[in-house]
Amino acid sequence: MGVLLRWIGAFALLTATFNPTQWNYLVWAQANFGQQTALAVFLGLLLAVGYMIYVVATLRSIGAFGIILVAAIFGAGLWVLHDWGMLSLQDRSLNLWLGILALSLILGIGLSWSILRQKMSGQASVDEIDG
Repeated sequence: MGVLLRWIGAFALLTATFNPTQWNYLVWAQANFGQQTALAVFLGLLLAVGYMIYVVATLRSIGAFGIILVAAIFGAGLWVLHDWGMLSLQDRSLNLWLGILALSLILGIGLSWSILRQKMSGQASVDEIDG
């Protein structure tokens, strides 16, 4: 359940920042920056903190190679669906949602990797503290 919640959090963070609808931070901030500058900056900083948590955890847990590998797996899955005629990539909106899904999976897996590794191997992982 924790892994699912972390992925939902990543998906929510990404869709709150940008999505193909008009309901996202970037569209709102562009339209209202002049009238609500303080709120736009505040919300932007909150989003930035969310990204910092997810990106740092992802880079520490699975690294750049892991990010590339998860993206490649997702891309290969899309390729298979496209080859089988189950997915058309002509719709720009669908492509954006697929990109958001891919990024949220990468961030969700990155934040959850120690939990997943512990369940698969039975070994707990801890951070080393130099003292």
